[in-house]
Amino acid sequence: MENTMKAAVKNAAGTFDVTDVDLPELPHDDWVLARVRVAGICGTDLRHWKKHEPSLEHKVMGHELAGEVVKIGKAVKDVKPGDRVVIETLLGDETCDWCNVQQYNICPNLYPVRMETISRAFAQYVIGPAKKFYKLPEHVSFEEATLLDTFSVCLHAIHLSNIGLNDKVVVIGAGPIGLGQLQLAKISGADVLITDVVDSSLDIARELGADVVVNTSKEDATAKLKEFTANRGADITFECAGGPSMPETLKQAVNFTRIGGKVVIVGGFEAGEQAIPLDWQHIQKAEIQLIPSASYAFKGIYPEMKMCLDLLAKGKLNASKLITHRFKIDDINKAFETAQNKQQTHAVFVALNI
Repeated sequence: MENTMKAAVKNAAGTFDVTDVDLPELPHDDWVLARVRVAGICGTDLRHWKKHEPSLEHKVMGHELAGEVVKIGKAVKDVKPGDRVVIETLLGDETCDWCNVQQYNICPNLYPVRMETISRAFAQYVIGPAKKFYKLPEHVSFEEATLLDTFSVCLHAIHLSNIGLNDKVVVIGAGPIGLGQLQLAKISGADVLITDVVDSSLDIARELGADVVVNTSKEDATAKLKEFTANRGADITFECAGGPSMPETLKQAVNFTRIGGKVVIVGGFEAGEQAIPLDWQHIQKAEIQLIPSASYAFKGIYPEMKMCLDLLAKGKLNASKLITHRFKIDDINKAFETAQNKQQTHAVFVALNI
């Protein structure tokens, strides 16, 4: 095997240079080296697009990926070279109190650890602990498996929400996270209204079983909501847009939610302090719960990614419907432009063949 590999490295302008970098070596006997076959571009990646971020310069990014095991440490027993795998990229320091109880998604050192090891999808090879590599059934493609990170984020939010049968649910945002949230809410027995400003994304939401779709740039979302919920408001609202739209969509989420209801914050915030005005008196008097949701980890004894893999393998989650565009790693900048300009391109999930 060569000592170098092709990778997309972030530059000072916030775009990518495709170049050769050192091949990672296995640091422990229970680690695995895998050949990345497909990676995905998500909303988190887009928040770093074309931004000058010195801390990320010369770094390999990306955290949604599937591939094939090529080398294992001598202590690895559950996977072997040649196995097709989906790779979980959440890795904490494995020494803190949260990691000790499988809540590594909120490990204080999560990002420094994962970004130096397993969270480097935009490259030909990746390393990580064997326990983060889940074998794929033959009928699940690499492309489909790449969406399991997205679905796992959604499943963690579902678990935090304590969703119930016949709940009236609103999902704000029909990107990959929102469309995953929609599917899991429907599996849970809820009725779902989903909003966005991109008609093509809402068309996919309708095909995936949304009960009501609303383009908030053209339609009266409040009127649709009242009709959907018998004037009460949503039992649970999932904010799945995040990013620069958060000041608007978080306010929407609160306004869409009934007295005694819940707002689950799934979409990611921009870094640093932000001032987002909300009607805090109403939130308090109505006892509306604001529930932040961060990535995913375990539900009891079960890894949430493995739970999603099982649902995908059984046909209960549809990944292929979300994959709208495919590019080679050499065209990663074009792929990011396509993912960013979804009004024009109708992009939802953009896959990179590595």
